[in-house]
Amino acid sequence: MQKRYAQFICILFCLFIGGFFALHLILPDREKSEVENRTLQQAPRFSVGAVLDGSFMEDVETYIADQFPMRDEWTGVKARSEQAIGKREFGGVYLCGDTLIARVAEPDAALVEKNLGYVKALAEKTELPVYLGLIPSAAEVWRDRLPEGAASYDQRLVLEQARSIGVPLVDYDSVLNDHAEEPVFYRTDHHWTTLGAYYGYTAAARALGLDPEPMGGVRQVSDSFSGTLYSTSGIHWLKPDTMEIAVEEEGLKVTSYRTGKPEAGALYDWSKLEGKDKYSFFLGGNQPLCIVENPAVQEGGRLLIIRDSYADSLTPFLVQNFEQVHLLDLRYYKGSVAQYAQENGIDAVLISYSVPNFIEEKNMALLGQ
Repeated sequence: MQKRYAQFICILFCLFIGGFFALHLILPDREKSEVENRTLQQAPRFSVGAVLDGSFMEDVETYIADQFPMRDEWTGVKARSEQAIGKREFGGVYLCGDTLIARVAEPDAALVEKNLGYVKALAEKTELPVYLGLIPSAAEVWRDRLPEGAASYDQRLVLEQARSIGVPLVDYDSVLNDHAEEPVFYRTDHHWTTLGAYYGYTAAARALGLDPEPMGGVRQVSDSFSGTLYSTSGIHWLKPDTMEIAVEEEGLKVTSYRTGKPEAGALYDWSKLEGKDKYSFFLGGNQPLCIVENPAVQEGGRLLIIRDSYADSLTPFLVQNFEQVHLLDLRYYKGSVAQYAQENGIDAVLISYSVPNFIEEKNMALLGQ
């Protein structure tokens, strides 16, 4: 009886593996996972050199994993089974009730010190006022929501270190903590919400010596946003987030430099709401350089923001106070920041990053050029 049962299990297992192998051969390869919002590995090309250096087998392994039939469904099943046995961390993401919060790893202390040094170098290099704003993530602002004993880097350590370099700070930390009971971050994504961005704007405006504009009428633009934490964690059963805007785009001119040449852009790219990466609705997503102009602001000056993607939803608020807002992303823009500021008549520079991005950013050296 036991032998027959063992044979049955063996045959069942072989059928299971063989069935999925057949599906792998029959089904066409996918170029992108909409759930994970990333490009998937394609069938690697064979070469003697790739075999000898081991890269061919690594690519084959990644290819099989990425193109595994029903991959998205299986990642959800895996997360469900792990939740059932009491696990609360899924791929570096904590499940906190109906909210996902990304764990922040201990940074390289030398890299943090270098990045702060580059900020100081820019402030010393240019005669323009330079401000530094570091945005604590949900893991800090909502630390009390993390599972008991959950590990996440204390982001206040970087904020305290930043105060010592002598560059005026935007106090994002205080304003977000003052409103921590409100939905200042998305539940399924690492970015701040439009409400969180507005509170960040009030802190930035005050640091720049401006009176922040009141928050206008809020309009919902989507109720089906499942962000990056939803994608990477496998927690695919949470209710999607809603997305809102509080500044209308009429009267504003946006110029994007995605390929190095100017082209018409938009404050909001409505087509992005039809895809997975809905946060790129703000300004159309990542790009080396973007300029937003508000002709209605007379003598408002020009602000240069050295930024990460948090600034995409911050900019609609700041453009209410400035004639022009220029946004540089150092991941893609490789020129001298000081030279850009001089050539474009910039009046003030704001370096604005989330803490998790700032402590890992490896392009800050461009600030010292």
